[in-house]
Amino acid sequence: MSTPFSQAVDRIVGGGDPTIEAAALVEAMTDAEVADCLDGDTDFWPGLIDMTSGGYHAHPWPGAAVERLGVPGIRFSDGPRGVVSAPATCFPVSMARGASFDPELEREIGLAIGRELRATGSDFTGAVCVNLLRHPGWGRAQETYGEDPLHVGRFGAAFTAGLQASVIACVKHFACNSMEEARFSVDVTIDDDVLHEVYLPHFKACIDAGVGSVMSAYNALNGEWCGDSAPLLTGVLRDDWGFDGFVISDFIFGMRDVEASIRGGLDIEMPFRQQRALALPGLLAGGRLTRADLEPSVRRIVATLLRFHARWISEPPVDVIVAGPEHRALARRAAIESMVLTRNEPPAGAGIDAPPLLPVDPVAVGSIVVVGALAPVANLGDGGSSNVFPPSTVTPLDGLRARFGADRVVHVDPDDPRVATADLVVAVVGYTKDDEGEFIGDGVPEELLAMFPPAPAERVASPPPTDSSGAASDGGEDRSLAPGGDRRRLRLSEGDEAMIGAVAEVNPRTVVAMQGGSMIITAPWRDRVAAVLYTWYSGMEGGDALGAVLAGDEEPGGRLPFVEVADPHHLPDWDPDAAAVVYDRWHGQWLVDRDGHEPTTPFGGGLGYGDLDWVSVDVRDGHVRVTLRNVGDRPTKEVVQVYGSEVDRNDRPRRLLGFGVARLDPDETRTVEIAIDLSALGSWQPGAGAVVPPTGPVTIEVGPDARTVMAEARLEGAGDRPRGVA
Repeated sequence: MSTPFSQAVDRIVGGGDPTIEAAALVEAMTDAEVADCLDGDTDFWPGLIDMTSGGYHAHPWPGAAVERLGVPGIRFSDGPRGVVSAPATCFPVSMARGASFDPELEREIGLAIGRELRATGSDFTGAVCVNLLRHPGWGRAQETYGEDPLHVGRFGAAFTAGLQASVIACVKHFACNSMEEARFSVDVTIDDDVLHEVYLPHFKACIDAGVGSVMSAYNALNGEWCGDSAPLLTGVLRDDWGFDGFVISDFIFGMRDVEASIRGGLDIEMPFRQQRALALPGLLAGGRLTRADLEPSVRRIVATLLRFHARWISEPPVDVIVAGPEHRALARRAAIESMVLTRNEPPAGAGIDAPPLLPVDPVAVGSIVVVGALAPVANLGDGGSSNVFPPSTVTPLDGLRARFGADRVVHVDPDDPRVATADLVVAVVGYTKDDEGEFIGDGVPEELLAMFPPAPAERVASPPPTDSSGAASDGGEDRSLAPGGDRRRLRLSEGDEAMIGAVAEVNPRTVVAMQGGSMIITAPWRDRVAAVLYTWYSGMEGGDALGAVLAGDEEPGGRLPFVEVADPHHLPDWDPDAAAVVYDRWHGQWLVDRDGHEPTTPFGGGLGYGDLDWVSVDVRDGHVRVTLRNVGDRPTKEVVQVYGSEVDRNDRPRRLLGFGVARLDPDETRTVEIAIDLSALGSWQPGAGAVVPPTGPVTIEVGPDARTVMAEARLEGAGDRPRGVA
């Protein structure tokens, strides 16, 4: 049926202006319809009960619909490792995918998730999380891509591009949301230059990629709640960056002051009719706000909807089988490309000419012993808003048995005598959703409860009771929220470390496969085992990927998207309970470099199975061209990384300026070309409202990780171009 909205879409497809069409639609709205666009379309108490009873993972959450005019509004479903509101493909977590250093692969994953979102009834997703990994203890670290702004921005932009073929993407959480348990109360103090040079570039990359929406953060920034912040939501987003989409609040507690949030530029309070529904009538009646104050938000919402619906009508949705073979194969490939091998040595006592432990010969290997409670478990990551429920999952034990044969692979206790005699021991260790993830604590602070509308007079049903694990006690599928939270410990559990020590003591042919969403300190035990592999929360096909990597069918394709330190004191101060924190520009590899510490594995580090020669490095005309030759007997991968530093500025870190992936068959020679992004070394200029590239001399260094330099060149000054051959 034709509606004023669909007619406007047709005019836009024919060349019309979405802004003009949106203004006309908003002018045709009643006052009540305008106000109703500014929050979710679900009444608070029924919605809260539904959400806490499993509804968050059962259906999309609507907002900003105007039925009379045919304005469809939004149907929100979360991410980022798959569709959370239906049985769907579960991909490896974002941190794992960041380890691939392959934005094109991330675009493919975005395309797949976007198609599954549309196929299951959603058209808007909060899947693009680009908060910087300031400290690996952050509970939701797994939802972002790493510690480096340029790297995170490239991945966020690629994911956005893939998603927005089918849905509107929302980038979150704006800004400086890098703590979990204190997220509702912490005030982050940060200087403007650090904010714009370190904590915002990755958001701007997503804005430049055309992301349709932004989600504000729970925390305060320099004394002002992000959801009410005109400097962030209007000054930075719209005035400095030219963002023309709409801003939503983080859910339930994402704004604190109705009037300030509207004037500040927050467009939709999500996901319920909550504070705005209560306060707007009084604010309008008393003259504190007028319809003219509300209309800019509604015009932004409607214009964005028109742009995307016009795009989708000109590109009909592609039929998709949710969690079908094509997407499962993509999830498997993503898991392989994400796994990071950080140690691979000959087993102790094997002799000086012995090869590294991995890969193992799938024909020659006899018995394989698997230890660790996580081996037979579907361990997919966070149990909060990003939880995905795939129709099936290949566990590590499943994958190893499928690849090597069930008759050769046994899962035993660490003290079983078969551990000592096995040809290979695989210790599966790490974290679960109970250890890290979105924080779902006990109770809600009183000041936040005050944001709830009054409870209805009639009795409100309670969520179903839960057992101690948090699983619904009716015997059905567990769709409840896990406790999650920040990590206080950056090492494996004492039990896992004791098990690794005991197993390695009796069998040097041991590989440790670590599950988790961020850095794990391995220094206390890594020299006792032959191989260490970050497998992350590797998605529904992760077990199959593990079997393929250990057998050498595939090479572990990942490189660490953060530095692994030997000592937690080499990281920034970390207090998950802090009410206030100061962010400076030093964290991760930058801090390790500044302080002269030796990392266990540097940013960008990781091992393959192949043998590569760096034939030449040419730095010329704003690009790096690296020629590589595969001199081994198997296909292999290299991640070429370009770093830069200002020669005369010791107060600023050496930063990543670009990266590229090369895949080479045996005897193949290939040249990788990488554009040098000097804006990563830029300085914030308030007058220009922008980060301006450096004008002084810059050193360019090229290598396979942040600590290995294969060649360097020098850019002498503004307008000069780096030149040099090595």
